[in-house]
Amino acid sequence: MLTGIILTLLVGHLSGQLATRCKAPALIGMILTGILIGPQLLNLLPNEILTQADSFRTFAVMVILMKAGLGLDRDKLKQQSTVALRLGFLPGLCETVVVAIVAIPLLSFTLPTALLLGCILGAESPAVIVPGMLRLKAQGWGVTKGIADAILTGSALSDVLLLLLFSLLVAYLAPTTGTSWADSIPFLTALNSPLLLPLQVILQIGLGSALGWLTAKLLPQLLVKQRWSSNALQSTLITAGIALALVVGSKHIPLYSGYLATMATGYFLVGQDAPLARQLRQGFNSLWSIAQIFLFVLLGASIRLDVLEQSLLVGVLILAVGTLLGRSIGWFLATAGSNWTAKERLFLLPGNSAKATVQAAVGAIPLALGIPGGDQILAISALSILITAPLGAWAIPFFAPRLLQRGEVDPTKVTTEKSVTLLAAIDSSDQAATILRKTAELARRADAQGTCKVIVLHVPDNNDPATAKQLRQQSSQLLADIRHRFILVNGPIPEAILTTAQIHQADEIILGKRSHQGLEQLLIGSVSQTVLSASPIPVIVVDN
Repeated sequence: MLTGIILTLLVGHLSGQLATRCKAPALIGMILTGILIGPQLLNLLPNEILTQADSFRTFAVMVILMKAGLGLDRDKLKQQSTVALRLGFLPGLCETVVVAIVAIPLLSFTLPTALLLGCILGAESPAVIVPGMLRLKAQGWGVTKGIADAILTGSALSDVLLLLLFSLLVAYLAPTTGTSWADSIPFLTALNSPLLLPLQVILQIGLGSALGWLTAKLLPQLLVKQRWSSNALQSTLITAGIALALVVGSKHIPLYSGYLATMATGYFLVGQDAPLARQLRQGFNSLWSIAQIFLFVLLGASIRLDVLEQSLLVGVLILAVGTLLGRSIGWFLATAGSNWTAKERLFLLPGNSAKATVQAAVGAIPLALGIPGGDQILAISALSILITAPLGAWAIPFFAPRLLQRGEVDPTKVTTEKSVTLLAAIDSSDQAATILRKTAELARRADAQGTCKVIVLHVPDNNDPATAKQLRQQSSQLLADIRHRFILVNGPIPEAILTTAQIHQADEIILGKRSHQGLEQLLIGSVSQTVLSASPIPVIVVDN
């Protein structure tokens, strides 16, 4: 098991980095690596990790749905609530129906089996769509109208509906399996009927949302008021454990949607305790960087190439017709009468079509239950992953700048990562050490959010190389754990500081202030005053 975990992490990360450097989404490299080291080719993964693939997948989906909930903008979602609700029902249902119509003559399926295939293919992948939408929000694309928020919410609701339809069809086609959620509760057995689907949808969504709200009320009490957590890492791990319990619990007591409950927890938590939500947003970003490796590598390892080859052409045709015709009808109806422009409505094609997680989770169930056509369903499910997941991951960032308008990013709703450059201006006085220590403190804080580098600037007032050498050594000592560069620039001190800040695109300037005693101190004081008045970026003046 440990060998498989190490191999998955190392090879998956390296392949993701290689794909990124080739200007492709990281998940492409991870999926291809999973195919390569999986049982279909090199067979390097031990059986222990393959048998636990579903557990890894559940954890990864929990992480990405918490990220989605924590990244939702309540105001924008209220603005687009009608569109989000329609996106949760119409595109998936339209694709399901169109896929079923096409599959009946092409695959000789009965209507229930064809609808079963449609439910699988109609589900959207949170593993692809959620990171893509959150990245767009962090960059400002479509934020003015809340387009990403509408897609995120609609995607979650769509998966709830289609998974319910899937369970009903499985119960109908394999009635002795007891796979329907109502079979676990005797007095609700009568609800196991397609005629009562609306009641089941209401129950799943209502209870899932209620559990999310209760969990969001509970977390601040435990983590903040009761002090069950002493740092952001502990808060993230406790929250992840509770969210995972919601997901796993829905499998044993399937009266609610565990995925929706997890997403609702993050959504309501933003309103309950925004500082805690910000901490958790950063923590779940870190968890996702690991979870996505397991998700996509093991997803690739689960794809059966031999079965895939048998249904390649038919599968591509069904996917194309289902997406281009079925989902397009649903998108048109969902956005009819909204304030979305034609380009924004067209963005739904690349932004709301990716399939991966649900298909990997349920694609093999019909075959395992002995439903006729199960092998073809599995093959087309795998094909949908190979085609739409990489295509969707590439298309979302590619088409967003071409189809969406850019707005102002709200840092309280998303985690914005950027590279920060600090410029520390020092001289030969005793104040140099104070400036460097303050710079180091600021740099370490910035490193917790992204990456930070420091430019240490010295403008020599004489040609004494010993002074420059001493300052260079002092900088190396006090900034030992921070990426920094020491530079010498000749000329008037204020102009040198401002010019260097512009050349290196510094975000902040840190310099010293000394008491006005004597001519030298007065001149140095005038430097800080000049920089303060002329600098277009923030200036921090450090005093002893």
